[in-house]
Amino acid sequence: MCRPSATLAVWSSAWLNGAAASDDVLDALQVWGEAHDFVAADAAAAEAFDLPLAFNRAATPVQLLLALRGQGAKSMQLLLPVPGDVRGLGGGGPFTEAALRIGEAVLLPDLGYGVVPEAIAEGLMRWTVYSVPMPGVLEYRPLGEAEHGLTDAIRASAGALQALDVASERPGVRAELSARLRAATDAPWPAGMPSRALRVLQRSQEIAAILAIAESDDPGGALSSSAALRRADALRPLTEAVRNARYAAINEAVRVFAEQADRHP
Repeated sequence: MCRPSATLAVWSSAWLNGAAASDDVLDALQVWGEAHDFVAADAAAAEAFDLPLAFNRAATPVQLLLALRGQGAKSMQLLLPVPGDVRGLGGGGPFTEAALRIGEAVLLPDLGYGVVPEAIAEGLMRWTVYSVPMPGVLEYRPLGEAEHGLTDAIRASAGALQALDVASERPGVRAELSARLRAATDAPWPAGMPSRALRVLQRSQEIAAILAIAESDDPGGALSSSAALRRADALRPLTEAVRNARYAAINEAVRVFAEQADRHP
């Protein structure tokens, strides 16, 4: 499973650059909830995007798309911040706090705004637009480097994962993995999505499913604190590699759509 912010970043970029219809964007967002509304966190964002302030009425995704076009936006960039890695967030403030709390965000670096999603009720996703006066410098992560990082992390973690002995303690682990992959949200992507980005996203999803199993306790069992710590240490490189792979794949797709528009003005 990827993230709602990834869906918004890629599909909005495709639409802004003439590679997708607005209805396609709306359909893609439906994967994450039956309803999506947009609000502004501050007066500057409300004025720039013609959005209501939070806790008042809410705007629709179509209104946001039109506002993005009116502001001259060309692309968005996915952020996946965690404590210790806040690339792209800039300094502190409401946007940084919200993005860290949720673990994802979309940045419009050229415009100085960011968007953070949050599931606030069953089937309802709320997106809040924040002013970001000083966006952080985004680190470009080559897709090939991220893909190799997944492979290296698997190799580095192989011995530790074997020591955890997840498979022998859970005989049905293969069936559990298959079930998790089938149940994972299958977010659609626009035509023209780079094939390598798709491959990296698919592989990261498979590894994320393995991680979810490895991180969960055997039904009826419990880990000692020392065993839980060893498990966390063993899985950390894979978790980081998955996050980096998603970051690189989504932002590479956004870059490709923007470059296609530059070649065909």
